[in-house]
Parts: sequence; C-alpha cells; structure tokens
Amino acid sequence: MLTFVPEEIEDYSIQHTTKLPDHLNDLIALTKATRDDAMMLSGPIEGTLLQLLVICTKAKRILEIGTFTGFSAQMMAAALPENGQIITCDIDQETASIANEFFQKSEHAKKIKQKLGPALETMSELQGVFDMIFIDADKENYRAYYERSLELLSDTGLIVIDNVLWGGRVLNPKDETDIAITSLNDHINTDSRVRHVMLPIRDGVMLVTRALN
Repeated sequence: MLTFVPEEIEDYSIQHTTKLPDHLNDLIALTKATRDDAMMLSGPIEGTLLQLLVICTKAKRILEIGTFTGFSAQMMAAALPENGQIITCDIDQETASIANEFFQKSEHAKKIKQKLGPALETMSELQGVFDMIFIDADKENYRAYYERSLELLSDTGLIVIDNVLWGGRVLNPKDETDIAITSLNDHINTDSRVRHVMLPIRDGVMLVTRALN
C-alpha cells in the first residue's frame, strides 16, 4: 500500500490523537499478529475520525459494510447514545468471531448487532433509515453498496467510503478492483444527488451527503 505521509508524521499524528482503550489496543495487536490482511484494520486515526463524525452528526443508527475484526464498529459504537445501534455486516466467519470476542469486552456491546452473510443481501433486508453508513468491504461491489446506501440514508445522513485512493492505484487502474474503485469515484464526482469530499487520509476516505436543495 502506498504511504501518503512519512511514517514519522503518521506516528506523530497517532501520538496527538485521543488514546484508545486497552482492549482496542489489544485488538490491534492481535490482528497484526494473526492476520496477513491486518492492513484492513482502520487504525487509530481513521477510527477516531469515524468516532468524531458520529458525534458531529449526532447519529443514532449506523450501518457498517465490512466488519473485519471489529475495530471501527467499536469506535463508532462508543460515540453512539445509549439507545443507539450499529449494524455491522461481513461474510467472513473467522474475523466475525474475533470481532464478537472483543465486542463482549466493550461496555458498548449492547449497541452492536452483527450480521453474517453477503452484504448486499443483508442490505436488501434492512428496514428504516440510517444516519451514517460506513462502506469498507469488497471493492467490486462498492458501486452497488453506494446505491443501496443512498436508499437507506436519512435526509441529513452521511456516507463514509474507505480505500477510495486504493494505494495510489486509482492514478493508473489496471485490474478489476482498481477499475471498480475509480469507477465509483468518477460516478460520485458526477452524481447530482450528492455532495462529497475526498480526503487523503490513510488509504483515502470519501464523505458523501445528499445535495443541498
């Protein structure tokens, strides 16, 4: 993955970001020690950004597409009110089990509801609207996740899409995954239904809201 900022700057930024609770540091350590795909974990900077977005939007109901080992779900759940809920879905039983183990170590476990199975199937079954939707799953389905998210989004809701810079490969897309991400980026850029900003944070984060009337 392309490094967008020097490692020293990344470390400095982490040192000047609100500290994580011990069980989330343990989750990061376990993920790095046991998973070859540990880079999929959002990390403290992006995780805290998500948490602050929950606070700023006053979100009460969140949908997460792509649980992985549950770090980002826990970060967002901590910012929800006591009656808030985050539904997080993934297709991987192994990572879902790790996530559930660490959910139970959190005081916010009651706010988190896991769904196991293909995300598009889960999304098709959901009722009601969501104040915030975080998309961080298989890239080939990003366009479909985005379109369904718009259907599920509240009028003042926020969609957050991860990995929109895809290690810099958006500049010279070659394989199907590269093309899927660049296609979504271009689609959002010309979508009159929304307004958006692409942030060069970590691997690229897109924030999307409905267009102003």
